[in-house]
Amino acid sequence: MAKYVNADCRLCRREGTKLFLKGERCTSKKCAIDKRTGAPGVHPVTRKKPSEYQLQLREKQKVKRAYGLLEKQFRGYYEKAAKTRGKTGEVMLSLLERRLDNVCYRLGLGASRDQARQIVNHTHILVNGKRVNIPSYEVKVGDVISVKEKSANSPLFASIKESRVIVPKWLEFEPAKLTGKVVALPAREDIDLTIAEHLIIELYSK
Repeated sequence: MAKYVNADCRLCRREGTKLFLKGERCTSKKCAIDKRTGAPGVHPVTRKKPSEYQLQLREKQKVKRAYGLLEKQFRGYYEKAAKTRGKTGEVMLSLLERRLDNVCYRLGLGASRDQARQIVNHTHILVNGKRVNIPSYEVKVGDVISVKEKSANSPLFASIKESRVIVPKWLEFEPAKLTGKVVALPAREDIDLTIAEHLIIELYSK
């Protein structure tokens, strides 16, 4: 499968905002976007007033990169949301939030979505007691997400047991047990990224 292999910080600089792709580094003084606010590239770029299409494209790229998806995957979420009752943009964001890798990230099991995806791929995560290694797995209300017993004592997860994790209100988490639960569907206000989802819908609906 295709995979982005260049520096993650270039993506944040390209979109002009923090996408929190590097975990703790994004909140430290080492964050690249705090040091270099311009777009990546050798030569300085004179920014002109963006066209309507540019605004729509950049918003789509920002969200797609924040969740670590390829174009085909991202468009699939739009198409599924368009067939679902409700506001298409809000439904699409809710579907993205309910990805298993994102849920693990929200629970603090991974410092970034990329690390959370790797944790899922390496079969460290159980959903309702069953091993799931598909990052795009869609969680439902009532699902219990936990760390496999054999993995719970690894240095990564051992440090989480002693930490205080702040999770969104649609999730519950017990650090000592490394167990989380989906108590509701994610609402629009639960998403902390600054997203103008209507621009993405306008782009795809042309």
